[in-house]
Amino acid sequence: MATVAFHTLGCKVNSYESEAMLEIFKKRGYDNIDFDSPADVYVINTCTVTNTGDSKSRQMIRKAHRTNPDAVICVVGCYSQVASEEITEIEGVSVVLGTQHRASIVDFVEEYKMTHKQIVKIENVMKVSRFEDLSIHAFENKTRAFLKIQDGCNNFCSYCIIPYARGRIRSRTMESIKAELERLSASGFKEIVLTGINLSCYDDNGKKLIDVIEMADNVNGIERIRLGSLDPEVVTEDFVERLGKVKKICPHFHFSLQSGCDKTLKAMNRHYTSDEYYEKCQLIRKYIDNPAFTTDVIVGFPGETEEDYISSREFVKKVKFAELHVFKYSKRDGTVAAKMPNQIDEKIKTLRSEDLIKTGEELTKEFRQAKIGQDTTVLFEEKILLDNKEYWVGHTVDYIKIAVSEKENLEGQIRKVNVKDFLTNEIMLATM
Repeated sequence: MATVAFHTLGCKVNSYESEAMLEIFKKRGYDNIDFDSPADVYVINTCTVTNTGDSKSRQMIRKAHRTNPDAVICVVGCYSQVASEEITEIEGVSVVLGTQHRASIVDFVEEYKMTHKQIVKIENVMKVSRFEDLSIHAFENKTRAFLKIQDGCNNFCSYCIIPYARGRIRSRTMESIKAELERLSASGFKEIVLTGINLSCYDDNGKKLIDVIEMADNVNGIERIRLGSLDPEVVTEDFVERLGKVKKICPHFHFSLQSGCDKTLKAMNRHYTSDEYYEKCQLIRKYIDNPAFTTDVIVGFPGETEEDYISSREFVKKVKFAELHVFKYSKRDGTVAAKMPNQIDEKIKTLRSEDLIKTGEELTKEFRQAKIGQDTTVLFEEKILLDNKEYWVGHTVDYIKIAVSEKENLEGQIRKVNVKDFLTNEIMLATM
């Protein structure tokens, strides 16, 4: 049996697309093996959000070639889309696909095996209007399933290359989403994560994101619906009022911020102010009890003064995020921000990053501390060994990692627990 090995960089959308491509390979008789092993075919699903993403993608291509110089190496995804010329020059690359044609990946691999001529299939993604309808029945070694319902982005934030890699917004049909929800439910998945490049912009002939969520709420077997990311633009009174009536929604919202300073938000070409963002948080809190807000914040954006940074940090404290993902601004070639004046010194970026990470850790501890003594439910995922003791670990609806000491096999089960204390900084201890 021919073998295939995948390495996926980047976001949840990439994870979904890799699983869909893996399923196509399996249907064609390929066996999935570890990326570190000698495989007949390697698929590297690339990321290009930062120059570091590009670099890691190149490293994985070279690693695959070293592991098996005779393998077919197929490079796909966002980095391929924007820099196919760079990729074709890397030794060993056989097939280059962008962010289209993934459904035909095995056909291209088989064609290369016959001709041994490098295949490059890159479309002008800015002209693509059709959603590429990949499908999934199961996820390898996972208890929750991602479900991609949207692609592309029209925002053109000044720091971001993704609209050029993914193209304009386009959405999956409601019928296709429902069919996949039912397939995933039949495969035993209890939690679904709705994902997209700009999930909030979902629109299928007037059907919006809230319509997808309500539809998922009515699929038997699905017990949790989690949202990959939300933008402030989608949060209206109607949206949140309807969301509050969805029985299976996880009250955990990755709510896109990037900066808490209005001057920086404007320079980033983000289309909201900090006050408007805060009002949206309060609107969600009006209809959903104690939601967990997580977000991404960039520090050291071009022109960010110390006062701007402090303003952003204080705003983060005001919102009371459950978790922060802090990023130092990184120049991305091809973006507006890369050419902006007043680029920030790397040492200053590091100091701000360390300070904001500390703030985030304090907020996370405060959010989790409030859960001690409370009952909640956990979807258990795996068994771990910690200090020579075995624990089953999983996540609550608000995405707190919980561990219980239990001999019974809990994988894939949702169980009620009582939160007792911190086991580590990252994991809380509970009893059943």
